Amino acid sequence: MKKIAAVLMLTISGWAAASSGIHLDSASVDLTDKASLQRGAKYFVNYCMSCHSAKYMRYSRMARDLGMPEQMVQSNLMFTGEKIFDGMTVSMNPKDATKWFGTPPPDLSLIARSRGSDWLYTYLRGFYQDDSRPFGTNNIAFKDVGMPNIAWELQGVQKAIFRDETDSDGIPVKIFDHFEKVTEGSMSTEEFDKAVNDLVSFLEYVGEPGKLERQNLGWKVILFLLFFLVIAYALKKEFWKDIH
Repeated sequence: MKKIAAVLMLTISGWAAASSGIHLDSASVDLTDKASLQRGAKYFVNYCMSCHSAKYMRYSRMARDLGMPEQMVQSNLMFTGEKIFDGMTVSMNPKDATKWFGTPPPDLSLIARSRGSDWLYTYLRGFYQDDSRPFGTNNIAFKDVGMPNIAWELQGVQKAIFRDETDSDGIPVKIFDHFEKVTEGSMSTEEFDKAVNDLVSFLEYVGEPGKLERQNLGWKVILFLLFFLVIAYALKKEFWKDIH
């Protein structure tokens, strides 16, 4: 039942994204690009891990897969006394998180698998100025989200421009058109997009660390099965030749 419920939740989230009418920008994820994944790990630790954990990913596994010496990981990505074999957890008290944000920030171990890399890429670049919200920001991919724009210093502040249209029932609706810069960040738009892409790539890796190994093994299994099919067919012909 738990597996069925999980499948239904993923299906419903996909329907919700499709029905929202939001255009999703495409992320360029390359799990073989270890430099990109290393940069993504840096952004995740520096900008996400104050609130969000990735508890199913161990620092030691990350170091091995991304080609980083354990000493480098301990010196640059571990700041609160964790051990190299610990998971990437946070110390934020859930009660405090609920008080500050309305709900505890979710663990991000499987966020790329549940939401999709394109949705994450659009969401992380989609914060805009909205003075009606508690943190002064809103998001085109997740309306009225309780999360502030943690990367505003890199991205700068932007406002969303909407156009007025009517839906199929004749009801007036506002459709997102484009962003306009209010203040510049420390990165250009191209640099920020690349940084977000690195972060999304890292979250894609965290969601399934063995994906490349699985894909590589999958081809070998398919080739073996095809080879075995030939042998099995030849044996069948030999065993049944006197009957047919």
